[in-house]
Amino acid sequence: MQNYSRYAVYYAPRPGPLAEFAAAWLGWDPASGATVPHPQLQGLPRPVAEITENPRKYGFHGTLKPPMRLTGSVDALHEDLSALAARLGPVTLPGLALTRIGSFLALTTLGEATPLAQLAAEVVEVLDPHRAPPSEAELERRRRARLSPAQEDNLARWGYPYVMAEFKFHLTLTGKLAFGEAEQVADALQPVLTPLLPQPFKVRDLCLFGEAEDGRFHLLHRYALTG
Repeated sequence: MQNYSRYAVYYAPRPGPLAEFAAAWLGWDPASGATVPHPQLQGLPRPVAEITENPRKYGFHGTLKPPMRLTGSVDALHEDLSALAARLGPVTLPGLALTRIGSFLALTTLGEATPLAQLAAEVVEVLDPHRAPPSEAELERRRRARLSPAQEDNLARWGYPYVMAEFKFHLTLTGKLAFGEAEQVADALQPVLTPLLPQPFKVRDLCLFGEAEDGRFHLLHRYALTG
């Protein structure tokens, strides 16, 4: 397996209409490792390329284990991920919905999300021995967000503020939007996205992503949850 600068464990939809639209919307398909032409949507306040610039490099995903540099080999990570996926079962929730989170838009889960939060916590904890500590520059950048005490504790313990009790699963669709833009983008996206959203929403895999030299993330392997 090729070496990348950082690795992450994400949820990513299996091939299908949602995955295809999301790759086009962001302009990057992490599964094929290729750029994708943006769709032509009416009513957007700015070009899609501008609206999606910040999340593009990550590809369409929901974070389970945030990006990390490795302390050891990617082969060791692969072995532990395989074992973890064989032990954990899939998670089923009622569905997904287009949601505004602060100044950006994302898909979030409907219904009781505790089973998904428990899955994410298990992934974070079990794979943490593979995570190299963040640099002082990385810590400082995180702290600019004015973290809560719980988020600061997570940063110190797990290298990322938004895990464990602070975890909120979402699939990012835009970068920061100016006042009034979120409503315009949501109105343009809603009729296209709604028919594509899964009901129920199933997390059936752990997906290993790697960050290439250009900063873009690639889908490297799917580990089916078979526990």
